[in-house]
Amino acid sequence: MTLTNQAMQKNKQLLVIDDDAGVVEYLTEMLTVSGYGASGETDPQHALQRLETEHFDLVISDVEMPGMRGLDLMSAIHERKPGQLILLITAFGSIDLGVRSLQAGACGFVTKPFSLIDLTAAIERAFRDRQMRREIVRVATADENFTTRELVAESPKMQKILQLADRTARIDSPVLLTGESGVGKGALARFIHEHSPRAKGPFLQINCAALPFTLVESELFGVRKGAYTDAREHRPGLFVEAEGGTLFLDEIAEMPLAIQPKLLQALETGKVRPVGAAGEIATDVRIIAATNQSIEKALQNGLIRPDLYYRLNVIRFDIPPLRERLPDLEHLVDHLLQNAQTKLQRQIHGISAEAMRWIRAYSWPGNVRELANMLERAVALAEHDTILLEDLAQATQIPVEDNFLGKAASQSMTLAELEVAYIRRILEITQGNKAQAAKILGIDRGRLYRKLED
Repeated sequence: MTLTNQAMQKNKQLLVIDDDAGVVEYLTEMLTVSGYGASGETDPQHALQRLETEHFDLVISDVEMPGMRGLDLMSAIHERKPGQLILLITAFGSIDLGVRSLQAGACGFVTKPFSLIDLTAAIERAFRDRQMRREIVRVATADENFTTRELVAESPKMQKILQLADRTARIDSPVLLTGESGVGKGALARFIHEHSPRAKGPFLQINCAALPFTLVESELFGVRKGAYTDAREHRPGLFVEAEGGTLFLDEIAEMPLAIQPKLLQALETGKVRPVGAAGEIATDVRIIAATNQSIEKALQNGLIRPDLYYRLNVIRFDIPPLRERLPDLEHLVDHLLQNAQTKLQRQIHGISAEAMRWIRAYSWPGNVRELANMLERAVALAEHDTILLEDLAQATQIPVEDNFLGKAASQSMTLAELEVAYIRRILEITQGNKAQAAKILGIDRGRLYRKLED
């Protein structure tokens, strides 16, 4: 046993309850030798009185005692101290009773005869589980606002984006969203729609890269029966179906060049001509386009027409990747875990601190979509009511970092210098927001100010 573990155990106070004085004396002596602070009682009523005035980290009680059985004693203790850890000792062959004890609120049980190693293992497991639960990141309650559940705006960058999006929603100008795959472009498009005067109208979307070239035009603008071999009926097209609402054109840089002039005309005139139709149809649609490519490179490479580029690039949002939005992570985890619980009908209390530390260290190349998929898988397959590190599929990968610690070691930085460098790094990430930086660092704002002044 390490000195650290011994020091931790000396701070743990245990109360042993058994009607056999010899058992109490033996267990308290052995637990004391093992490094715990241990005392005992042979009378359950006396034990209850002590629990009223003294603090014990763990109660170890026999199940079979005259006057009051262990389950009744546990119930009486929990009436007074609902969070008290209680480990029960059952006779050999009473496994069913042990299971009922767990269901009734015991943190564990050991069966007679048991060794000191068995008992201390059960004790350590109880404290480890309690510590894990104390470190669980809270899971948010259900968020009724569907539109913002993936648009957490704790980071300064996302706060600015949502503020601008709220203002943008009130006007009808085209919007262009750029950012890596999975950052939430679709969620932001829906946010703009549902905060606009068009909120009661439809919100339709099309992935320009997902449809064959021959179908893009008819899907967007409609088709008349008989216009081509497979046109067996009139179809209105998305511009008409989105009347009074919003049409979201995802992966706009993948739209065939041959279709782009017709899209530009629809944007400028508010009219579309279905394939095979003689006349035009007036439409009232708000256009939001998005791409995960560099729109400027697409323009330079001739993948998008300059006139269409300028028509779409009226109001633009460059959504930052998740790795640049560290203050958003914890709140995103809250929302996404809640979504996964609702979808899968599973109850999860939260996520362990160890798992959350890994989430903060990982680079998230797939951004919010990758995080959402990982958490949904974890909720589906977790064997516990808490998401642990081993439940995270990507946790087998080494987090991609910028070798911050390696650079610090190569420069022979002291711990004090490393602390200052890390604080500065977090302030850079939060763009100088000291409240957010203090939250990430796990210290109060006053302490952060004092460290900055040193």
